[in-house]
Amino acid sequence: MPVQSIAMLASPLRPLLLGLLLTAAAVFWAAPTRAAGVLAGTEIANTAQLSYTIGASSVTEPSNTVRLTVAEILDVVVTLQSANVTVSPGATGQVLVYRVTNTGNGVEPFLLQLTTALGGDDFDPTPATPSIYIDTDASGTLTPADTPYVPGSNDPSLNADAFVTILVVSDIPGALANGARGSAQLSADARTGTGVPGTAFAGQGTGGTDAVVGATGAAASVSGSYLVADVLVAAVKSAAVFDQFGGARPVPGATIRYQIVVIATGTGTATAAQFNDTTPANTTYVPASLRLNGATLTDAADADAGSFVTTPASGVRVALGDLSQASGPQTIVFDVTIN
Repeated sequence: MPVQSIAMLASPLRPLLLGLLLTAAAVFWAAPTRAAGVLAGTEIANTAQLSYTIGASSVTEPSNTVRLTVAEILDVVVTLQSANVTVSPGATGQVLVYRVTNTGNGVEPFLLQLTTALGGDDFDPTPATPSIYIDTDASGTLTPADTPYVPGSNDPSLNADAFVTILVVSDIPGALANGARGSAQLSADARTGTGVPGTAFAGQGTGGTDAVVGATGAAASVSGSYLVADVLVAAVKSAAVFDQFGGARPVPGATIRYQIVVIATGTGTATAAQFNDTTPANTTYVPASLRLNGATLTDAADADAGSFVTTPASGVRVALGDLSQASGPQTIVFDVTIN
C-alpha cells in the first residue's frame, strides 16, 4: 500500500492513530545552565514524531514544529568586596570596593547610584568628584587607569553571570570622634526596567524578546562603611642580600635580611598589635635571626615578644603590644636563605 497522509486514511484507522499519538517523541535543544537558566534569545524547538503501520508498510509522520524564544530575566546582585575602611578625620579619596553581578540570563546594562545620606550611622561621607569608578584595570584599587562612571553614558553592560568591580570614592568630614562610622551605599538597577517580580517589558529584552523582572526586582544595593580611627599603623619592609661570595646577588645559598619598620601615627592607641610574616617560598628561615629594635628574640614561644611558628604556615611572629605615636618606630629584622 502506498504511503498516505493521516488525512487520507480510512476512518476505521483514525482511532488507532490517535492512540499512537500518546507515544510521540519530543525533540529539544538546551543551552548550558546559568544563574537564571537558558540564555535569553535561545530558540526552543519541538517536533513530534508519529509512527504507525499500514498493512506491511511502516509510516513515520512529523508534526509541525513549534518554536519559542526564551525571554530575558532581569536580575542583579551587588556585593561588598572590602572590609570596613579605616580613615582619619578629613581624609580624602577613600575607596570602598563593590561587585555588580548580572544574575539574569541576557546582556543587560546597569545604572549605578551612590547614596551616603543613610540612617543608622554616625556621619555622612562626602562623595568625591567623580565618586564612582569602573575598575578598568581589575586592580581592586583606584588607579589612573580606572574609568569614571557617567550615568547613562557608560553604564556597565554585562553578559549573563558576568560581573564588574566598582570603586566608590568618598571624602571624610573633619572633627569626627574616634570610632565614628559612616556608610556609603551602591545601588544597581537594570536599565531596561525594575519592579515587582513578573513585571514585563514587551520586546525590550535581549534580541527583541520580552524582558521580565526576576526575583531581585532587577535592583540591588549594599552598604560599606568607613571607620574613623585616631591612630594609623603602617609597616614599611625592605630587603638586603648577602651572597656567599661577598657580593649582593640573590643566588642559591645567599642570605636575605628583611627589615620591617612599624610606625603608629595619630593621637590614639592601637592595642595588642601583632606582626606576622610568612617565610617566602623557596627560602628557609635562619634560626635565631629574629630581632626587635636591635634585641635578639628567641624562636620559641616563651616570655619574649618573638617566635618562629610552623602553623598555619612557617614564619615569624612578634607581639608589639599597644602602639601609639609615642612608641616610636618598631624595627623588626630576620634572615632567610635562598634554597
